Amino acid sequence: MLVTQLFAKDLFAGKTVFVTGGGSGINLGIAKNFAALGANLSICGRSQERLDGAAEELRALGAQVCTAAADVRDFAAVEAAMAKSKEQFGSMHVLVAGAAGNFPCPAEKLSSNGFRSVLEIDTLGTFHAIRAAFEQLKETHGSVTFISAGQAFIPYPWQLHVGAAKAGNDNMMRNLAMEWGKFGIRVNSIAPGPIANTEGMKRLMPEGMEEDFKSAVPLGRFGTVDEIGQVACFLASPLASYVTGTVLVCDGGQNLPGSGMWSFLLAQAHKMS
Repeated sequence: MLVTQLFAKDLFAGKTVFVTGGGSGINLGIAKNFAALGANLSICGRSQERLDGAAEELRALGAQVCTAAADVRDFAAVEAAMAKSKEQFGSMHVLVAGAAGNFPCPAEKLSSNGFRSVLEIDTLGTFHAIRAAFEQLKETHGSVTFISAGQAFIPYPWQLHVGAAKAGNDNMMRNLAMEWGKFGIRVNSIAPGPIANTEGMKRLMPEGMEEDFKSAVPLGRFGTVDEIGQVACFLASPLASYVTGTVLVCDGGQNLPGSGMWSFLLAQAHKMS
């Protein structure tokens, strides 16, 4: 992995990284990069079967792994998952709050339940994670990374629920950075752009439109889960020891021109205009 060429392979040796939603996608990619640098990994998610498969991939990279089936909307379940992690590895040093939900839906068709579901997974679930992790992070002077999105700061059609959730998370991140700095805890967000081979992109981009969507990204390509993982490792490392309260955008420049071209392509793809 490229991350092992960029950082010392034992950078996180003896450290514990806890990843919510760590069974797949970007969050698993982040976990893999930490695993390659020597970290112990604790991952939680709703599907134990998915977590078991992810654990095998992490162990293949040399990591010790703790898994716990937990829905981030259930505070007691998150607390139990983190207690299990502490029992196995000791207090965590890094929390990656990545559990999220998304689906495209016009605002006028969005149900109360649909809106609530995304807010509960993304925003309430993130609060549950940071609140349950606080005592461990205070002990280790650890760091927290939220997984944000461009919808937090640029309006996108059919993403009212996601924009509200992610904007709330970014504000929560800044408040935590201000309040928890006195405990030596750093808190930041990563805002990924379109990332190849993820469930989100598969839902949004129909077959045959890949080049069209790439043309809406200034760098002319999609990102990779490893590129987000590398940014997460940087933010948790001593290289970023004076970085807190920051949204680090890792999107190939996709949000620089706004959402116009992306929105046009989504409308073509889903005929929702």
